[in-house]
Formats: sequence, C-alpha cells, structure tokens
Amino acid sequence: MLKKQLLTYREELSRELDDILKYWLKNTPDLKEGGFIGQINEGGQAIAIADKGSVLNARILWSFSAAFNLTGDGFYLKYAESAFKYINSYFIDKQFGGVYWSVNYKGIKQNAKKQIYASAFTIYGFAEYYRATRISSVLDIAISLYETVIEKSLDQENGGYFEAFSETWSPIDDLRLSQKDVNVQKSMNTNLHVLEAFSNLYSIWPDKDLKNHISSLLKNFSDHIIYPGLNCQVLFFDNKWNPKSTTVSYGHDIEASWLLLEAAEIIGATDLIENFKVQALKLASQAMVGLDTDGGLFYEYEPENKMLIGEKHWWVQAEAMVGFFNAWEISNENIFLDASLKCWQFTQKYILDKNRGEWYWGVGADHSPMIGQDKVGIWKCPYHNTRACIELIRRISINPVIR
Repeated sequence: MLKKQLLTYREELSRELDDILKYWLKNTPDLKEGGFIGQINEGGQAIAIADKGSVLNARILWSFSAAFNLTGDGFYLKYAESAFKYINSYFIDKQFGGVYWSVNYKGIKQNAKKQIYASAFTIYGFAEYYRATRISSVLDIAISLYETVIEKSLDQENGGYFEAFSETWSPIDDLRLSQKDVNVQKSMNTNLHVLEAFSNLYSIWPDKDLKNHISSLLKNFSDHIIYPGLNCQVLFFDNKWNPKSTTVSYGHDIEASWLLLEAAEIIGATDLIENFKVQALKLASQAMVGLDTDGGLFYEYEPENKMLIGEKHWWVQAEAMVGFFNAWEISNENIFLDASLKCWQFTQKYILDKNRGEWYWGVGADHSPMIGQDKVGIWKCPYHNTRACIELIRRISINPVIR
C-alpha cells in the first residue's frame, strides 16, 4: 500500500512538473525584448510593458536548471541559458556589485535598490545553472555575489544579514521586501534564503569560509529566529535580534523545517543535523495547527487578536507538501505523510488552474481563486511549485520502500 502511494505520488508530480514548465515555456519568453515577460495577469493577459524583477528571473533560472539536472532534458537547459544571459546582462550591477531589484521591460534599471533577498536568489540560481553546465564563469559570478553579500550585508557584531541598501550600498529608510512587511533591519525570510543560496553554492563550491557562514546562519535560527517554546519563527527583528512581530506564518515555518535541515546536511555538520531534525519535527508539528479539514494549509495567524488569515496560497501548499514529507522521513510517523498527500490532493483540486495552466495565487475560504492576483509577476514564479515537484520526486526515488 505504501509503495503504491509513493509511486502514484511521484508519477503525479512528474506530470505536474512537466505541465508547470510547459506553461512557462509557452507563455513567458519575451520574444521582442529578450528574457521573460514581467507580468501575466489573472486573466492570462501578458503585460508587455511590465517591469521585470530580479527575483522572478533568478527563480526562472533556478527552475529550468534544476529541471534539467533532474531530467537531463536539454530543452530546459536552453531556457535556463536564456535566463542566465538576461540576468547577467541586465540585473548584475557591474559598477557597484550586487543585483538590481528590477529593470523595465527594455532592460533598463528601474529600481536599483540592493535587496539582499534578490542577491540570494541570484546566487541560488547561478549555482544551479553551474551544476548543469560547469561553465567556470558562472561560478565566478556566483562567488563574487556571495563575497559582496558578506562584505556589505553581514552583521559582524550580532550575526545575520541586513535587509537592503541603496544602489551604492549606503543606508536607506525603506528596507522592506514588500508593503506587507515590517520595516526592520533583519527578517527571517531574507536570512532563510541567504542560507538556502549559500547552501546551494557550497554544494558545488565547498569553501571553508562559506561553510562557516552557513553554520553561523543555522545557529542564528536556533538562537534567535525559532521562538523558544512556541516552535514557530519570529518574522522580523531589529539589528540585535529583538522580535518586532508576533505573526505566525505557517508557510514559512513548514518551509524552514526542511530547508534548515538540508543546509546542515549539505555542510555535513553532525551536531547541527541532529539539532535540525528535532527542530524540523517541532516546526512541522506546530504548522499542522494551520491545516484545514480540506487538506490545505492556511496562510497566517495573528495571535494578538486571534485572527486567522484563511487564504490558502500556492507557495504555502508547495512547501507543506515537502515539509510534511520531510517530517515523515525523519519520524516515520504516518500523520506527516498523510498531511503531505492530502495537501497535494487539495492543490490538485483547488490550486491548479485546469483551464489556463500553472497554479492560482491562492483560494479563499470558499475555495474560489483569489481576485486580482497575477499568474506571473514579481512574486509569482515557478520556484515553489517546481521545487516541490523536484524535491519530492528525488526523495521518493531514493526511499527504501520503493527501491
């Protein structure tokens, strides 16, 4: 029974990975200006003059590179090459270092703010593309971006990474990734994805100093970010790690549950591996509080006024599928595998856009798609859902039950 469940899960995810990437191959290349379209609205209309975001493009690069690395399909590598060339030509700041937040549809810099989150995803994508191609110049750029992040953003006194800077790396007033964020010097989100980027870079460039930075990041999560006793993460901090929010993000908690452990495993730190196995189970168990009876994972909870944000976003479901599966692998407790499978069933039923392709941004309490949300945009990308498919395909393929 278990073997059949896992094989079915893998087969369905393999088909879904193909479907997701077909959508991006068909709808997003910008045949006139180069690179990829910056926005497709919920109605499926491509906005040709929309700005192009560095995060979106870096995530496209990672997705097609990772798909090639999984399948060996050279067609995916062709589109990864296109993404790499566009990022290197238009988003990398050759004068001051780092990555622009956005360019306009013609590739002219639009928002030159140096958001460390964007640099992290560019490193992440370049490392994956290097894994696919072994082109030395790609690795050189990734290392240069990493060194810039260390030089400009690392808090030498308190640890962790500051959020954002001006084009020339001077201080700025607005540090936020998005309007919904708290305007503070450090966030869980940026530090998590710096960790993810550094880990992917280390997997193809095992540098001693890089390993130490990864280890320090993991300790920051243990010491500051994972809230003691509550088994969830604080989202925002000042420079000395004093909490500046109480919001519980179910999606970020389940995402961190497996990314933190993966980072510890990549650097081979035995003590950290054991610690983050425990942390993974705690975070996954607490995230299950946010599971609805339909199998979907809610977005956020505000404990101060006991308000549940009842939306179910696409990326939260993708991370839940992987995070709960990871918890099952650690514990062998079927409640976690069931949660992963049920979340996938929910996603198939309500999140997949069966008419136009790809995934809806999310659904509301009545399961209808959320209004006014892009299909492609600064934040709507192929990263979370392709990564969930790829990660689970790999994990199932090496599981002893089906070998």
